[in-house]
Amino acid sequence: MTETIKGPASYFPSIEKKYGRPIAEWKALVRAAYPARHMELVAMLKEQHGMGHGHANAIVAHTLAEDKA
Repeated sequence: MTETIKGPASYFPSIEKKYGRPIAEWKALVRAAYPARHMELVAMLKEQHGMGHGHANAIVAHTLAEDKA
């Protein structure tokens, strides 16, 4: 039985398909913009890369959670 991906990572396949870059590259962009706050990072992805709010939020939330752990 395969486990269903939940949370922000569930958006990753559609993000890669729509924007043509692997998630690792998006996470690197987010990390390069540290120490910005969550919504500042979301706004950066939206404004500089044309990403939709949900996709940008998923990448930022997942990246921040990884780095907090």
